[in-house]
Amino acid sequence: MSQTSLLLERLGALIQQSVRDAAARHGLLPIHIQVLHYLMRANRYSDLPIAIAEYFGITRGTVSQTLAVLERKGLLTKEPDAHHGKRVHLTLTPAGESVLSDSWAEHVEQALCERPVDAATLESTLRNLLSAMQRVNGQRAFGICRQCAHFLTEESGARCGLTHEPLATEQTVRICREWSAATAWCA
Repeated sequence: MSQTSLLLERLGALIQQSVRDAAARHGLLPIHIQVLHYLMRANRYSDLPIAIAEYFGITRGTVSQTLAVLERKGLLTKEPDAHHGKRVHLTLTPAGESVLSDSWAEHVEQALCERPVDAATLESTLRNLLSAMQRVNGQRAFGICRQCAHFLTEESGARCGLTHEPLATEQTVRICREWSAATAWCA
């Protein structure tokens, strides 16, 4: 096993421990923290129960139970989609955002800021590794909207080339389940 594999395994274990600790502090399970963190970063195409199932590779039943707990604890709300019948969008409440105020992601960002690295190279390497692992595991890619092959910039603003819908700026920096690899990465 290469040193890189060992480092990634150790980082993964430390992140999982941080998620477990955060969950325990709030009387939640790790999947609850993971779903809250995902929803904090998801765009309007991805803040759906089915997207959560796809992202984490879990069953719809597990998602349903998870969402019921989070809604009952006042950490998220369900909002009907005005254009798509039974579809609901999930939104964090201020209490849900508060649970994430001292998350593992913040700890990773802080560690990266303390040790200057070539962020672009690291991000590119990790993105390529992630894409390869998703292919091996047969999982949907997911990715940042503005780095997608469907992302279009026009005079009037951003637009999704797949759905032909305009995109608000805040949506373009979030995770999208319709993401597809672009030939060249946009910054």
